[in-house]
Amino acid sequence: MRYLYSVLIGAGLGAGSVFMHASLVPFGLIFVIIATVAGIWSIGRMWGGKTLRILASAAWTIVVLRAGFPGINDEYLIAGSAIGISLINIGFLALVLAILLPA
Repeated sequence: MRYLYSVLIGAGLGAGSVFMHASLVPFGLIFVIIATVAGIWSIGRMWGGKTLRILASAAWTIVVLRAGFPGINDEYLIAGSAIGISLINIGFLALVLAILLPA
């Protein structure tokens, strides 16, 4: 169950990141990055284990990268602007930081 919960939490953090990153620029992006690091780190803190943090980070990455591709009607949830690109790049670095932080 812990594995399923960590994947669901990671996907939820990713979905929240996609919808909140462009609101109230640049504070939305800063909030999303801090929430991502805190959420992924707390998974390892609560259940112990780097494997769970890696699974949650993989789910976050899948959700965020999928949102950067065009949908059925060519809509983008993450635009190719500076904020959207920063979410992908800084978010990935934040995931690496959250995985490597001690529990």
